[in-house]
Amino acid sequence: MIRKVLIANRGEIAVRIAHILREMGISAIGVFTDPDREALHRRSMDEAHRIESYLDAEELVRVARESGANAIHPGYGFLSESTSLSSACENAGITFIGPQTETIRLMGDKLEARRLMQAAGVPVLPAWASNPPESEYPVLVKAVGGGGGKGMRLVQNPSELAEAMAAASREAAKGFNDARVFIEKYARNPRHVEFQVVGDSHGNVMHVFERECSIQRRHQKIIEETPSPALTPELRATMGTMAVAAAKAVAYRGAGTVEFILDADGRFYFLEMNTRLQVEHPVTEFTTGLDLVREQVRIAEGQPLSFRQADLHQTGHSIECRIYAEVPEENFRPDTGTIEVFRPPTGPGIRLDSGVEEGSTVTIDYDPLMAKLIVWAPTRGAAIDRMKRSLRDFVLLGVRNNIEFLGRVVSSKDFASGNLDTHFLDRNSELFRPPAGPLPIEAILAASLSASPVTNGGSSSFSNVWTSGPWRNS
Repeated sequence: MIRKVLIANRGEIAVRIAHILREMGISAIGVFTDPDREALHRRSMDEAHRIESYLDAEELVRVARESGANAIHPGYGFLSESTSLSSACENAGITFIGPQTETIRLMGDKLEARRLMQAAGVPVLPAWASNPPESEYPVLVKAVGGGGGKGMRLVQNPSELAEAMAAASREAAKGFNDARVFIEKYARNPRHVEFQVVGDSHGNVMHVFERECSIQRRHQKIIEETPSPALTPELRATMGTMAVAAAKAVAYRGAGTVEFILDADGRFYFLEMNTRLQVEHPVTEFTTGLDLVREQVRIAEGQPLSFRQADLHQTGHSIECRIYAEVPEENFRPDTGTIEVFRPPTGPGIRLDSGVEEGSTVTIDYDPLMAKLIVWAPTRGAAIDRMKRSLRDFVLLGVRNNIEFLGRVVSSKDFASGNLDTHFLDRNSELFRPPAGPLPIEAILAASLSASPVTNGGSSSFSNVWTSGPWRNS
């Protein structure tokens, strides 16, 4: 039995995991670096230990052993999809709350993953090692071991191919220590639809429905929802079957995600498999009643899944918005500073997973994700209305952020109609222009909540409301 878990992560996901562990009667052990010495996640643990880096697997295992932890939860990001941490746990006799090392290795190599998916009957896009037929352009050059848009280049014609491959290879070598690249057919204006899968060590593998993740910036998601407005019941069943086939092909154990691209004609293709918990997992939990972190722990203990495929049903609709310390109007430039006022929305059907609070300092050292705002309602239209209201009510002062921008996105006609694809922001450039007009009354009231003037890049807390405070859809 798992008694004590070291959470090898930070921010909102570390806080979220700690809450569930304590509900399960399991001690939560945190780690922190010097920039995180006063971070919320440190104070959310039963005990916390200083480390030099979240990327040092050997240090994390050493701290786990010294603290008496018999399991490590990697969260997402950092070492969650690295074989270095899972293999170090295996060598130390510590339970890794995630898939086996070999599964991570196979799915981390895009060429190997493609081969396995083809063998399992899962559709994949055409790909080439070099020089695709001219009729196949445009194409994507992709890093074999990469992700997050790094080592990726869009190529419109053959004359651009050699330079794009060289540039992608250099970026892949620097980012992933693997210079290999390949060429894949480019799907125009696709949706990004992923399926949550779970598997145990008893051979049970199931899917927990889909998430629509098409609204992205720099190949990273910012808004997710479930159910997807694009899927019919028949297409959902077909894609779910393929997601399970993909997971079975690698004897998947734990919670993971099979990602597909979906074209306008309803054809879908395997994109990749994320061998970890996803940032957007709360929308699945809201619509199914499952606790995916709790399920991860049970699976790691060797217990069978607590449900069958026939037991799973979705109720209502859920949307998640990622709250970043960044300036969308300036090409999503990250911002830093101290959070002087933090007043999240409240009410029925609202969940906030946060790694910050009033007084938290946002630095340049880590990803600018501060929190996730998740809503649930009986219908998609009602969920959109609830998200719009929640974003209007969200007061966050001291650090420039994307709250007002997210409000404009979910208030747009294309979002309301479900007209989504991965180029949504490119074709809705007006969303980057805040509406002119006087400060809304909520912003003035929010500024009055600040106990003292806030200096952030030369701006006072009052002037900072203009770009990061509440907004009114009028």
